[in-house]
Amino acid sequence: MVVALTAAIVALAAPAGTAQAAEPAGPPPLADGFGLTQVDTATGGPRNFYITVTTPEVTGKHHIKIILPSGYYDDPARRYPVLYFLHGSPDDPIQQNYPALTTSDQMITVIPDGGARGWYANWLNQRTAAGAQNWENFHLKQVIPFIDANLRTIAAKKARAVAGVSMGGFGALHYAQVRPDLFSQTASLSGDIDLSVRSMDLRMAVVASLVAYEPSVDSDAVFGSPYPVFNADWRFNEVDPAAHMNKLAGVGVSIYVGNGRGDVTDLEFWVESASKHVKDSMDALRMPYYYVDYGDGSAWGTQCNGGHNAGCWEQDLRDLIPRLERSFAA
Repeated sequence: MVVALTAAIVALAAPAGTAQAAEPAGPPPLADGFGLTQVDTATGGPRNFYITVTTPEVTGKHHIKIILPSGYYDDPARRYPVLYFLHGSPDDPIQQNYPALTTSDQMITVIPDGGARGWYANWLNQRTAAGAQNWENFHLKQVIPFIDANLRTIAAKKARAVAGVSMGGFGALHYAQVRPDLFSQTASLSGDIDLSVRSMDLRMAVVASLVAYEPSVDSDAVFGSPYPVFNADWRFNEVDPAAHMNKLAGVGVSIYVGNGRGDVTDLEFWVESASKHVKDSMDALRMPYYYVDYGDGSAWGTQCNGGHNAGCWEQDLRDLIPRLERSFAA
């Protein structure tokens, strides 16, 4: 009796013509399409969950984590911008548990699988033991339209951003460079964003990842030869973000990096120089950008020590997400 009376009072108090969607008990149903087939069971709650898909573009099963803003079910007419967040190697979307990613009530966050060493690329060699490896096709031609078809997104460049950590930082700049029509903002958090001969250490990181994880594949599988002999490395140069920053005219660029405390065993020591090369390129082009080198992390939150780790990336996201929200709102 009391419950019924309360419901009646709420209904009378609601403004005429408004409707509130009921929040489901678990993940909302999503329809297959664009080459993606859902398998297994969606896992999580109504606003923070992941699905598992298969696609002819990439062998195996792949997680896609989705974080909906707090008011998503309150106003069924409202649409939202989307942040595509790309993880590093050898992570998985369900391991991306940064608290900052759950704080926004202004945008949807989507974290697609990028593989342990997919490098956000359509591999040169599709006949390795790893099978089909068309990660770029998977993300840009399948995941994005799948999300737009199933969720209340604003399906336009002005309302999309792509950001990533480490390998995902490369992916974020690379995707914005090959498809600047899709994204209005891109951000690298400690990204491998210089693959030129100036950063042979990062080229070798790509090669090392190919043999480090099972099934092991040849060193040329993704971008061909990494060695600068008779222009054999031309594919590395073609995808090198630092060399093609001119393609990001009209796209907001954010770069976050530390210095690894000067420790050469910390990958951050090496990606700092890569980020500086990108900054130099943007300066030469007179491009606007947002650049943070937080050094040893002593002034960058309470969890960052300047290294290549989640404590620093959490602080990066705490800075980045409000900036993306302001950009989308503008």
